[in-house]
Amino acid sequence: MTDALVQALRGALGDRGVLENPEDRARFETGWRYGKGTARCIARPDSTALVAETLRLCARHGARVVAQGANSGLVASSTPDASGAMVVLSLERLNRTIDVDAEGRTVVVDGGVLLSQLNEALLPHGFWFPVDLGADPQIGAMVATNTGGTRLLKYGDVRHNLLGVEVVLGDGRVLSLLNKLRKNNTGFDAKQAFVATTGVFGIVTRAVLQVAPVPRQRATALVACSGGAPVLELLRALEAELGDVLSAFEVMSANALGPVFTHQPNLRRPFAQLPPYSVLVELSSTLPADALHLENVLEACLGAFLERAGDAVPDVLVGKGDEFWQMRHHISESLRGEGRMLAFDVSVPRSRLPAFTADVLQLLAEKHSRVRLCDYGHWGDGGTHLNLLWQEKDVADGRALVVALQEAIYDLAVNGYQGSYSAEHGVGPHNQRFYDRYTDPLVRSLCRVLGDFCDPGDLLGTVRLE
Repeated sequence: MTDALVQALRGALGDRGVLENPEDRARFETGWRYGKGTARCIARPDSTALVAETLRLCARHGARVVAQGANSGLVASSTPDASGAMVVLSLERLNRTIDVDAEGRTVVVDGGVLLSQLNEALLPHGFWFPVDLGADPQIGAMVATNTGGTRLLKYGDVRHNLLGVEVVLGDGRVLSLLNKLRKNNTGFDAKQAFVATTGVFGIVTRAVLQVAPVPRQRATALVACSGGAPVLELLRALEAELGDVLSAFEVMSANALGPVFTHQPNLRRPFAQLPPYSVLVELSSTLPADALHLENVLEACLGAFLERAGDAVPDVLVGKGDEFWQMRHHISESLRGEGRMLAFDVSVPRSRLPAFTADVLQLLAEKHSRVRLCDYGHWGDGGTHLNLLWQEKDVADGRALVVALQEAIYDLAVNGYQGSYSAEHGVGPHNQRFYDRYTDPLVRSLCRVLGDFCDPGDLLGTVRLE
């Protein structure tokens, strides 16, 4: 890396397109939870053609590039390494195109458009992009990480809502797969090679998404459960009776929910004593209330379930949807104020979630008694966030503890329960070694072939999928 590259980038992108001073680079160099490095410069192209030119110049100078969206990821895949030699390619200026096809129920959108920006543009047409989460990511990064979110149970993840992409490959070639077809059974679905692969095969500059009608009504409840078994019984009952309108099923342990009321004083405890698990249930529908009154339906279903469950479900609150969602979305930031935190994003077959959680608790009790489990997540789709907390003063070697916990819990999830070490956060430097350990060698060989074609100079990203 030499100043000649920075000068060439400035010549191509203009002064606004290249940031070089440390104070200008700072917000691009540190991730939300993990990842902190030093970039040679920040390149900010505002068109696909300039993304391609940026990558051609970097390839010519042998400079590695890390693509960055809103930098809200949780596995350190969007920040540079510590070498000071990488170029961060930010898509924040590639954010002008939002082309809505109301009849087709699709939208063509630039990779740098924020999720909030997209939904604001869709609302006048009666649509939204229903991959819903607490952060506000860019669309290109959502494709690159296959974002899931809290309503995956009804709407699926990004992969299920993606119709087409435009991608710039590592050497500047542009691959355009921008069709709007829901049915296209003509061979290899090439766009999927760029979903959940963290930008190491190419940078997504535009996407075609299918969008959903905005629900006319929602009904929400918070259900107190005495343990994991009644949580699954509740899920089974809701899917059997209300599966067509069940849009979210979020589970929060008392350890995870308690700190919310310490750090968010404007939120009130829903129960006098927090139960082992509180389940946030949401129904949604485009039907008007005079055709199907969701709150009445939900109350009737939960009332019948309560009679069968007895003491296993001590309380139910219906309504207050905004308040319940505020509790759910404030868990992560509230836990950060409770001590040192190590977060796991794992999934197992959902029928085995209670047993898996019990095994994690047993592991902590036997080997790491100073560590507290604060678990919550999307039990409806088999995902759980295991947040482990401890006080620095109680641990002699924090780094050794992190390694021991990662080794034990990932092995339990993958080998013990045939699960995933990354349910939705993706692969990044934070979990590279577990990708190397658990990925089938044939899959890694296939990724090597794709990487050789898409990024022949091996210049993209901080992750290796081979």
